Amino acid sequence: MFTKDGLIDDIRGHFAHVDTCPFQGPRVFFENAGGALTLKSAVETSTFYASIPDNQGRDNVASAELMRVIAKAKDDMAVFFNAPSGQFFVGESGTELLFRMIRTAVVESGAGKVLGSTLEHPASRSAAIRWAGIAGKDYVSVPHNDETGSVSADDYAPHVTPDTVVATILHTSPVTGMAVDVKGIVEVIRATAPDCLIIVDGIQHAAHGRLDIAGYDVDGYAVSPYKVFSRHGYGVAWVSDRLGNMNHDMLINGPTDNWEFGTRDTGAYATFSDVVDYFDWLGAQVCDSTDRRERIEAAGAAIHSHEKDLTDAMLHGVGNQKGLVELDGIGIIGGVDNPLREGLVSLTVEGMSGADVVTALNAQNIRTHLRKADHYSGNVLTPLGLDSCVRVSMCHYNTEQEVSQFLSAMQGIVDGRSA
Repeated sequence: MFTKDGLIDDIRGHFAHVDTCPFQGPRVFFENAGGALTLKSAVETSTFYASIPDNQGRDNVASAELMRVIAKAKDDMAVFFNAPSGQFFVGESGTELLFRMIRTAVVESGAGKVLGSTLEHPASRSAAIRWAGIAGKDYVSVPHNDETGSVSADDYAPHVTPDTVVATILHTSPVTGMAVDVKGIVEVIRATAPDCLIIVDGIQHAAHGRLDIAGYDVDGYAVSPYKVFSRHGYGVAWVSDRLGNMNHDMLINGPTDNWEFGTRDTGAYATFSDVVDYFDWLGAQVCDSTDRRERIEAAGAAIHSHEKDLTDAMLHGVGNQKGLVELDGIGIIGGVDNPLREGLVSLTVEGMSGADVVTALNAQNIRTHLRKADHYSGNVLTPLGLDSCVRVSMCHYNTEQEVSQFLSAMQGIVDGRSA
């Protein structure tokens, strides 16, 4: 998708450290699910606002400009997420924001049950189980599908009851890389429990584009911007008017609709505007629309297409290089030709620990990540009888040449294991 007319080079030119680590030197970055590359514009923006001493809400020109930048960022977020109503706010992290939204939903929703799935990251699952217990509500766990590495509307359906008052959904698994049909699950929930408060963990999904809050009919959505080309140190959340107006943590006698605490980091908001501007730019490269939302949608579609090309190449080979499915002793979590896959392949190598594979790849300047059957990933790996896996996560700025370099390294690792 991005190989025509040198577009991939233009794309890579937008990002810092795209092929070189300042500590390691030249490397292939296949650890995007752990934190994507950062836009150069976000680095510059963050540096600028970190130097500003003024705060919001003061009677001076600098303060007014900071407030304008924050207001613009919220407008940019509304376009990016396609959220014509509700409100956006930032916090410590995506995890912290999920805890806050889930806590409010569980405590304020009245008698009933809380519903979630075994696929979820502990960011949402821990919050839901904790606050269900405190509120004296039953927590109902929907088993995910071990074979697909995802969870479906059909999986949720038997567990939804009229007294389901809160539900959580993971948009994409950071372990399997498989997406979830949020809209389909919401339709199943609302058919039986129409007033259920539904909160989505979009942290893993956001970098792949195609976000559409208006189409989901949910009440909360959170992302971690460092996983969508911005920087560490903040999270972004959206709440519906219904959830936003519920009694939540706030300052006494303060604005009742305010979900933010203390003085906000203007640089956080501004760097998310950089993310939205980038998606807008990318969309303009692949479509002729003059509408900003349509360009952002086109960018998401193009990202998905390019990343599918990359994962197909990784699985089935590129050029004369064998794909993972042709290498002896390689296992693919979630199956090989899984249409739910979003730029990620999690694998095992027979006769080798995941840690040893990650180390061997790193020795060849290829950055991947070990997922262990711990409190982060045990919900997915333990039912498969695995103590670990290797997560190889790509993004739209990665190339087939990098995939070929990875496959060559994997061929050597497999051959060396057999020697």
